[in-house]
Amino acid sequence: MTERRDARVWDLPTRLFHWSLVALIVVQYASGEFGWLSMEWHFRLGYATLALVLFRVLWGFLGSQTSRFGHFVRGPRGVLRYVADLARGRAAHAPGHNPLGAWSVLAMLASVALQAVSGLASSDDISEEGPLAARLSGATVDWMTWLHHANRYVLAGLIVLHVGVVLMHRVARSENLVGPMLHGRSPATGAAALRFVSSWRALALLAVSAAAVWGVIAWGEAA
Repeated sequence: MTERRDARVWDLPTRLFHWSLVALIVVQYASGEFGWLSMEWHFRLGYATLALVLFRVLWGFLGSQTSRFGHFVRGPRGVLRYVADLARGRAAHAPGHNPLGAWSVLAMLASVALQAVSGLASSDDISEEGPLAARLSGATVDWMTWLHHANRYVLAGLIVLHVGVVLMHRVARSENLVGPMLHGRSPATGAAALRFVSSWRALALLAVSAAAVWGVIAWGEAA
């Protein structure tokens, strides 16, 4: 019988990114839809979100093994094979994201990035506009504003789908996906040890990401 034990799966930077992004999205939605915070804070939280997404992209190439895109992203054939195995109840437990969940992660990152970037160039034609609005044509600002409003529904749908899949794994497969994202450990079946990199690298990449976003904002506001 294969010994099952808890093994480290998620590093601290990935877990902090995940829950920080959740908090930022919730607060931004509340500020944008219900006015819980001023629009000034809505913009600031958007800048923080963009910095986080940029960090996650960099971490996807330079981070720990389970956080790297090359570790969990598979092509159409790999995804279809996983879906077929899942339907037959034969899908193997994957350390980190499974092939289907990988594309969900990419779609969500892309949607969050689009929401943050479009917000930089959006305008309500009254008193609020993003820091890049003055650098762009009126037609471009109108297009980015439309994207910012339309994409929120796409993002909401992706979030609902993500939560639904997490619940499905819990009910249908008795697989807890939330716990590992909190404490970093998950049951393993004799798999080889995963490779993790220093959290100092994550801190450096976050600083680079924040500086890049600040530079773009400063350039826009200097117009």
